[in-house]
Amino acid sequence: MTTRDRDPRGRARNARPRDAAGRPLAHGAPGVERVPEDLVLAPVEALAEAQRLLDEGLPFQAHEVLEGAWKATTGVERTLWQGLAQLAVGLTHAQRRNATGAVSLLERGAERIGPFATEPPHGVDVAGLSAHATALASRIRATGLASVTSADLRPQLRGRTPPGAATR
Repeated sequence: MTTRDRDPRGRARNARPRDAAGRPLAHGAPGVERVPEDLVLAPVEALAEAQRLLDEGLPFQAHEVLEGAWKATTGVERTLWQGLAQLAVGLTHAQRRNATGAVSLLERGAERIGPFATEPPHGVDVAGLSAHATALASRIRATGLASVTSADLRPQLRGRTPPGAATR
């Protein structure tokens, strides 16, 4: 009989190490550093950490950071964070060579963040991210994953904010 990994409250947790694409590895195998399951960062910090992870080629881990922000957010912005998390999962599927999953999640994420384009919160480059995700999904649908580059998996989450400009 196998036992499941559990947290102190008895909830199921997967303590297995993961590879760079977020796939579980055997217990004891070396893996990439995990994002704590209860990590919740302020919006600007969450975006910075997710960007750092994307820049390092770790979209699954970026998704974990964005998902933490999504689950901790209430109100209208919750949809933005959900969409950002979905975009990162779409990039993860592309990294894992799953064209169907990549297209589906990239399109779903772009659709969710789209309504924020006119007044993007926290300096998120909603227009750029939406265009990137939509174009990448279209390219994958048309030509498959062979044309996906590492740069495609590292979009910029925030636009350039002029010095002294406020982000909400």
